[in-house]
Amino acid sequence: MEEIEAVKQRCKGVIKRIEKLPSSTKIPESCKKTLFKLANSELNYLSCLSSPIPVSSNIGHLESVVYILQQPFITGVSRVCKSIKNGFKSVHVDIICTLYKTPVWIIVSDRNPRYVSWDGSDKGKGLKLRVEEVLAAAVSSPSLKPCSVVLFFSNGVGEFVNDRLIGEYGAAEFNLSDFEFFEEVEDGWVNVLSRSFRDACMLEIKLNFHGSAASSSECGVKRSIGDVPGFTLQEKNKKVSLGGAFGSLLSQMKFCCEVELDNLLNEGNLINFDTTALIALVSGISNGCAEKILATPDIELRQRFKGNTQFVIAQALSEIQIPIDKELGGVIAGKKGIICESVLSEFKELVSMCGGPNEKLRADELLMCLMVVHDSPSVRMVGLPTTRKLALKNKVVFGTGDHWRAPTLTANMAFVRAVSQTGMSLCTIEHRPRALTGD
Repeated sequence: MEEIEAVKQRCKGVIKRIEKLPSSTKIPESCKKTLFKLANSELNYLSCLSSPIPVSSNIGHLESVVYILQQPFITGVSRVCKSIKNGFKSVHVDIICTLYKTPVWIIVSDRNPRYVSWDGSDKGKGLKLRVEEVLAAAVSSPSLKPCSVVLFFSNGVGEFVNDRLIGEYGAAEFNLSDFEFFEEVEDGWVNVLSRSFRDACMLEIKLNFHGSAASSSECGVKRSIGDVPGFTLQEKNKKVSLGGAFGSLLSQMKFCCEVELDNLLNEGNLINFDTTALIALVSGISNGCAEKILATPDIELRQRFKGNTQFVIAQALSEIQIPIDKELGGVIAGKKGIICESVLSEFKELVSMCGGPNEKLRADELLMCLMVVHDSPSVRMVGLPTTRKLALKNKVVFGTGDHWRAPTLTANMAFVRAVSQTGMSLCTIEHRPRALTGD
């Protein structure tokens, strides 16, 4: 009974860690519900056991999945512990997410390394067959296609199996130095995880779409800027001339010079701006007009903003509480910003029609700091069906960021949720919306 009670406590510990997992663009509520269901199912099973029999539990596997989700470099989680159909077969994938800005599938094994068989036996298929099935499903899944499949062995992996994965599939060992083996609790205390993952091993298999190496056109990596037509730098080494919070914010961004262009993709410090992000940066609300708006008579506001009055007032209140430059400073600092041609066109049109003289000045200054790339949505984004929620123009904008392996800064969370519901992992950063005020 002591063994059963110990496993039940592990279940309760997992449930608490699931509750603390960040939501929003990192881990959607649907994924957390799946984890809660699995953990509670395991706990209910253990509660029904009344005799001291050997316990067969899946809690170790679930602990490993939650442990991976706790890592700060795991983002854009779209599915956990689900099956992916491949023709008449289905393969189980533990996590579909973005790992260091790269879309991946993660397969978790909590087995004792001595019992991880390569070729299989009468009792079950071996790891080799499972890897082949997962890779086949990954290659044939248009919208969910990852750049690589990651194998996480929470108890380590035997030397023979490790050599076979490296020799037959070109697997590369993943450095676990960035993994955290503790969690923060209240009042700044640190709690060492009850279960150690220090023996864990993580191997990455990059998908081979064209016979020898992962396609750079598929994954949007390792292409020099010279190979990408339509790459435009608005101005070399532009220095921000506007002062205040806006000028300070832009000065934190990195600027490109010609000698850097060939290595731009490999640096991993790009950020893709959609139109909502550009508007938020130049809006009068974000640049000192919030209090003025709140002090304006209601009748005047309604004449000025029509049906958007309450929307604008809410944004002004939000700005006074937490200025958006404080929110975005940590996001864009040290990054090089890109926008696609569609965003450039839409932004210029909106500022021309709705922007005031100061907003237009800030818009010109902002565009000088950004790089414009062709509309070049990734293959997997193009593979999504175009619907009312998955509008073509948004697929182009977010897909271009995906192609360049750059997270998209956006307030368009309706589109982000719609993409997540398809199962695709997409790297995005949410910001609070702002409107042009005519400032």
